[in-house]
Amino acid sequence: MDTPTLLDALNSVTAIPIIPFRNGRIDYDAHAKNVRYLMEHNYLDNNRPRVISVAGTSLIHHIEPEEQVRIFDVTGQAMGQDGVLMSAIVPNPIGTAGKLIEEQARLSRPPDVYLIMPLTGTFSPEGVYQEFMAFGERYGQEYGARFLYYFRNPRDREAVIRLLKDSPHFIGVKIGTGVEDVAPMIQGVGDSAMVIWGIGDRSTAAAELGARGHTSGTAVLCARAADAINNAQRRGDYATARQVEADLNELEEVRFMNGRAYNYSAVVEAMRLSGFDDIDPGDGSAPFNPGVPPEVSERLRAAVERLRPYH
Repeated sequence: MDTPTLLDALNSVTAIPIIPFRNGRIDYDAHAKNVRYLMEHNYLDNNRPRVISVAGTSLIHHIEPEEQVRIFDVTGQAMGQDGVLMSAIVPNPIGTAGKLIEEQARLSRPPDVYLIMPLTGTFSPEGVYQEFMAFGERYGQEYGARFLYYFRNPRDREAVIRLLKDSPHFIGVKIGTGVEDVAPMIQGVGDSAMVIWGIGDRSTAAAELGARGHTSGTAVLCARAADAINNAQRRGDYATARQVEADLNELEEVRFMNGRAYNYSAVVEAMRLSGFDDIDPGDGSAPFNPGVPPEVSERLRAAVERLRPYH
């Protein structure tokens, strides 16, 4: 897939399903089932391809490097050649990140693009530019890798803009701070890179400012909702997009409350409460993410009922 085609495909929903666990271990069969649901329930207009990633919402930070390679292998096999596969890599340490790219690039269905997610508080803005210019050059040249940068700290804005303008291998940025950073980032990068909303389905305010596409942690439960939002945004129908956002609002409120405490576990609980047999949340035994409290479960029960038509 050439870069212009990839960029057009990324002006879409990036579906980020949870990694399902059973007895504290990844259930790869359940993950493949969830990926197949996303592929088979594609409501994007004009036959656009489904974009799938396994990232922070999925708990990519909590699994071993060899498990990361396997999860993207399983994801790619379940997708086949019909979608866009976005890997997500924490570049800490940077050598491990490079090895992950080397191994994933050799998969039978390698990722189309890699999302780089640095841990905050571990680097300077100058370090961002220097390290990722060199990293992009090495793995872009040797493996044809294309990168997105996950922007989480406003302090780094100028360094990230410079990286996106100077490196042909960094083709876009996901905004993970707030809507206030959308316009400055778009103005800063110009035509050099794509600016994508990276904080869930409530994305229309960012789209109105020029962001293209958004990430969805809820699509694995209700794919039709995220797709409807993107379809509406692409045609400039922001009122319709906001109507769908209103139906998703309670689930998103729970996911992002208290510093994203239930970002993962709220989706697992909503999947469990739904009773849908074509998706599998696992048994809730993921590391660092126990089940939600009873009062939160009750909020999610009401949210799920509102979202059933979007499954």
